Amino acid sequence: MTDDTLRELFDLIESRKAELPDDSYTTRLFTHEKGQNYVLEKLGEEATETILAAKDDDGEELAAESADLVYHLLVLLSMQELDLDDLLEELERR
Repeated sequence: MTDDTLRELFDLIESRKAELPDDSYTTRLFTHEKGQNYVLEKLGEEATETILAAKDDDGEELAAESADLVYHLLVLLSMQELDLDDLLEELERR
């Protein structure tokens, strides 16, 4: 994955947030009745599934669950009015 791939994904998330198309899973995350708590629950669920895939030494599942985890993290960043650059800059500082 490149920064471009992450940027494209984040930009898509931002466009879904702005446009709220009816047939979008991302729209459901932004408009769920539980609000941000729903995304936090999904993030926790994906983190647990990522951990379990690693524990089971299942590389294919680990990659899939990691992608889900990153996606939901990017949705949360967008909900918090943060940008992908905020995350990337913090990673560079470390």
